[in-house]
Amino acid sequence: MRQGAVGTVRLVEHGGRRLVEKRLSDPARHLNEVRALRGLVGSGLPVPEVVEERSGVILMTALPGGRLDDADADVRIADLRASAPLLRALHRLEPPDDLLPAPDDAAIIERYRAAEAPRLPLLIPPSSGSVFCHGDWTDGNLLAQHGRISGIVDWEAAHRGDPLRELARAAWGAARKDPRSERALIDGYGADPARVRAWYPVHAAELWLWFAEAGPPEYLAALTADLERWSA
Repeated sequence: MRQGAVGTVRLVEHGGRRLVEKRLSDPARHLNEVRALRGLVGSGLPVPEVVEERSGVILMTALPGGRLDDADADVRIADLRASAPLLRALHRLEPPDDLLPAPDDAAIIERYRAAEAPRLPLLIPPSSGSVFCHGDWTDGNLLAQHGRISGIVDWEAAHRGDPLRELARAAWGAARKDPRSERALIDGYGADPARVRAWYPVHAAELWLWFAEAGPPEYLAALTADLERWSA
């Protein structure tokens, strides 16, 4: 079983229990995940419980179900739609203090414009609030079982941020795999599609910069081709 998309995540036996062991080399992201998960205790959301935490290691409960990115296309779409009300519920919660800062969109735009990248209509949309954000709401971080979301994992990027920015990141990213994903998430959340789509160029720039810095090169080439068609 895989839980999360981080390479240092594995199932272990500890004290007679089957747990997930997550190792993070970045102390700030380690602490951030612990703070987020402890802040979600009692929320009703299907998230892991922190059982033990020590330097570089978090032991947490293993959740049932399989990752959405392992599901067939139609099941994935249905599960993404089912995840959207949970995202909205998260956005209604008060975030813990001292989470990592939200992404700096002005800096993203500045860096993108300074790079040799396709032109994009880059503007920061008006704020829709400041809420508890997961930071990486993707099909690799959602588990489902019997038609319901059974787990939301990988909270290392949690922050206080704009809810429509987070929804847009999820919808734009998921739609790159299957265009139906966009409406599944937006309709399931109950958002105005136009306001969500206003964030797409920012996410495109953010992903392009990620691929440019971290690779792999073929991903950057494919995204560059997509963005060139967008800006044509």
